[in-house]
Amino acid sequence: MIEFSIDGITVKAQKGETILEVARRYGIYIPTMCYVSKTTPCASCRLCSVEVEGADGFVLSCNTPPTPGIKVTTNSQKLHNERVNIMKLYDVNHPLECGVCDKSGECDLQNKTLEFGVDTQNFSAKEQKRYVKHWNLIDYDPSLCILCEKCVHVCNEVIGDDAIEIYFGGYNSTIIPKNSDTLDCTFCGECIAVCPVGALVSSDFKYTSNAWELRRVPAICAHCSAGCSLEYDVKHTSLESNEDKIYRVKNNYEYKNLCGAGRFGFDFYIKPRKNKDEDFNKAVDALKNAKAVRFSSIITNEEALILQKLKEKFGFKLFNEDARLTKEFYNNFASTSGKSLDSVNLEELSCSDGVIVIGTQIATDNPAVRYAITTASKQKGAKVVYFHPVEDKLMQNVVNQFSKYEVGTEEGVLALIANELLKNKELPNELKNYFDNLDFGYIEAESSIGADEIASMSLWLKRSKNITLVAGNDLVSHDKAKNIAKILGVIDRYSDVNVLIVPKDMNTIGVSQICELDKDDENLDNVVGYNDKGDFIISSMEENADMIVPAINQQEGTVVSIDKKVLPTNVALRFDGYTLNDIANELGLNKELTIEWTKELGSIKGFKEVDFDSLENFYGRLGEDIRGYEFDIDTDLDVSLNLDDIDDLPEYNGVVIYNANPVLQFNRYTAKTKQLPKEAVLRGSKQFAIAAKLNDGDVVKVDIDGVEIKRKFEIDPDLKGVVGINPTFDLDFEVNSYRFKKTKLERVEQ
Repeated sequence: MIEFSIDGITVKAQKGETILEVARRYGIYIPTMCYVSKTTPCASCRLCSVEVEGADGFVLSCNTPPTPGIKVTTNSQKLHNERVNIMKLYDVNHPLECGVCDKSGECDLQNKTLEFGVDTQNFSAKEQKRYVKHWNLIDYDPSLCILCEKCVHVCNEVIGDDAIEIYFGGYNSTIIPKNSDTLDCTFCGECIAVCPVGALVSSDFKYTSNAWELRRVPAICAHCSAGCSLEYDVKHTSLESNEDKIYRVKNNYEYKNLCGAGRFGFDFYIKPRKNKDEDFNKAVDALKNAKAVRFSSIITNEEALILQKLKEKFGFKLFNEDARLTKEFYNNFASTSGKSLDSVNLEELSCSDGVIVIGTQIATDNPAVRYAITTASKQKGAKVVYFHPVEDKLMQNVVNQFSKYEVGTEEGVLALIANELLKNKELPNELKNYFDNLDFGYIEAESSIGADEIASMSLWLKRSKNITLVAGNDLVSHDKAKNIAKILGVIDRYSDVNVLIVPKDMNTIGVSQICELDKDDENLDNVVGYNDKGDFIISSMEENADMIVPAINQQEGTVVSIDKKVLPTNVALRFDGYTLNDIANELGLNKELTIEWTKELGSIKGFKEVDFDSLENFYGRLGEDIRGYEFDIDTDLDVSLNLDDIDDLPEYNGVVIYNANPVLQFNRYTAKTKQLPKEAVLRGSKQFAIAAKLNDGDVVKVDIDGVEIKRKFEIDPDLKGVVGINPTFDLDFEVNSYRFKKTKLERVEQ
């Protein structure tokens, strides 16, 4: 710790902190324009300049670490004059478009101009002709841009797209797409979020509302398991109507991130039909007489608990393969790790100095995990080693080593990784004997991961002290998931590596802990589908369902995120219809509101007995996540080191497809939205096209878990190898089996 003073106040700095960070921690105000906490300092605005006794000139507080005993002054007449001049330079010929600018009312330039009393201009510069750029979901107006560089830093250091840069041309300097004529990125919209002025805006939101007209509703993104915080900006559509509309989504950009699906894919709400009373009565009868209920993990904990209580009351089965497989995976992980769940969160992942990824196309499976890995790489110097049969192009800016293994051999590859990570560790005799008896020659030959690649992994991670292994859904749904989970548990317990298991859906963890789930392997009749397929469908996804219920952004409730936190979400839009809780009341469960079940969750291990209305939902001044509460992880379970032998790795010969979604698409909710791209095509390399005997543009039949669908085929020059990529976001059923499939593609149209 370093002791020094700011404005006469004695403060202490931790190693690596800057003067600005220490000042913020102590609540001492230093103005900034270009600074954003989650990136390295841009150091372009100079508003954060301070005086240090004995130093000549001003010092930039954003990138200057303190030394012991220095005396810092944050406000003086000289500093005020400097900041006034800086604001005058920013305001030179800045168009006075505040009346129509989307940023008006929440614009840093407006705020700082008023703060420093700049009401006249002493000089000017020749106006330049600048054209607004239309980049798909994003518009860029260079005449409003102040070149703070926030967007460039976030795109490169946090998101990993590295899609924009500054074109340096003096007064003609501007933001341009990098190595492209137009913007080529994943359209997360973080550049819009961090832009302090109206230069980067949502093309859909542009000129539709003033910031002060919008009501902000704190909520949770429904599209993956990250539990990203967001705010729905809502207002009435007209004076004559009682209807509200979501105009845009915002996030706490200073510390947190949001992917494009969360930012632009918000209009998945649903309206009840006119014959809702008739639908309600049919739904009550259907559940009363159901032999099983099949449901999705994109529901709240409260809905999951209602389904569990109905199961206990009526004796029907509960089907949710995603949550059931995840529960089994956690149980087997616990048997060797001694922990009921993995205990790594995204913040810890972003602070890692070494990362191993296996069993996932992480950039599209869970963008928040991608952003954490990117932050670790760009800001912590983390070395990233990625194992997968298909190379992830979106991760190429951060991956140090990509190792391609044969489809289906994840169990063997993980054993090779575990053996390397456990070298020179004190292990129980059972584990020593297990690894001594493995046929590594066979595993290396069948998996195509040789000793040289494992040695290379060790070389990359040699200096890493804080390594995280990211395990994806390919492992959870694998035929050998039981042993894979046990090996992960061994790594977590006996090596220096921490394991992060990535759940598939919004509330996969919550559902897996709440519900007693049955294996969905019976051809039963009288199956009710709740946001999933069934003989009678109750859904917030499909307008043609037998009964309509509210979508996630029309509900209050909680979910359990990848960070193992129980997080609250709120109603953005009214739903004038019936809910699952209304059906449950008719069937005798008697809770007036769905959120009355929040407190009842306390009867389930890991949850707390708290009222919904007592749950906080915001971030602290320094980015502290003050949302909900920590799920209680049992870390002292009995351990059994009974691992299975690895003697039969599968072979996937012939045509193989990988069921993985494209950027910005996750499920039927994202498929409903207006702004997100919806083209669902089978993509493959030229090699894949030759192996499958396909031409670019052919329409083929694809079999997915016994269901036949049609897909247009396109050759993707960025793909390599003989595995095709098939999207599933547009299907009306959940795909929860192992995502690589051997298949026969039948061409139906050329």
